Amino acid sequence: MFAFSFGSSFLHKLDTRFKLIILITLSLACFRASFTGITLLTLILIGTIFYIPVSIILFLKEIRYFFLLLVFVFIARSLSVPGTPYFEFMNISITIQGITQGLLICSRLMAVVLLSLCFMSTSRISEIRGAVVWFLKPLPFIPENRVGTMLSLVLRFIPAILNQASKTSEAQRARGIESRKNPVFRVIKFTIPFMRRIFEDADKLVIAMEARAYCEDRTAPEFTARKQDWTALITSVFLGLVIYFV
Repeated sequence: MFAFSFGSSFLHKLDTRFKLIILITLSLACFRASFTGITLLTLILIGTIFYIPVSIILFLKEIRYFFLLLVFVFIARSLSVPGTPYFEFMNISITIQGITQGLLICSRLMAVVLLSLCFMSTSRISEIRGAVVWFLKPLPFIPENRVGTMLSLVLRFIPAILNQASKTSEAQRARGIESRKNPVFRVIKFTIPFMRRIFEDADKLVIAMEARAYCEDRTAPEFTARKQDWTALITSVFLGLVIYFV
């Protein structure tokens, strides 16, 4: 899911350098946005996802574990933020302010995930690497090619990690481990084989790169800024300001 998908949409044709700036700008704006700003951005992102297009069902399936994180964040904020009690049980109090802040934080995190999905689905890994190298090249004492290579490897591994997690979960389900009541036992039985296979895949990748005499100095893609790139950047900056101050 979080990998490049072929297409001819407007986002596919944008310069990756501009898309990276847009991603950072809107992500930063999300963390200061109110409910109004987040709602506006989320509606735009949902429309963009349908336009790319990306399978919503597959997307929701891939981030199902992320929803567990959102639930944990929501519960933690609901219990920790002081304010007007909404529900009390013994010494546990859930406040209205906590519920509001929990929903807002979860909405912000979800918006950042949607932004990342739009960026990853319309940008090739080689172009992302080239954009990072282009931005880091003027900075002294930073090995831009090495940083770009490391980032590209991390991005290439994200779909592999999600795929391996799905396979491991299916294998555990086939063995009836999910029916065990002890959650610690289920986590251990999932984590150990999952991590072992991830490290095995990483070792195979290293061996393959060494066998092909891979080096950091790769031919970078050529970037050309066009009118539509600047238009998209200006529009996104304006949208970021609206989200930030609304």
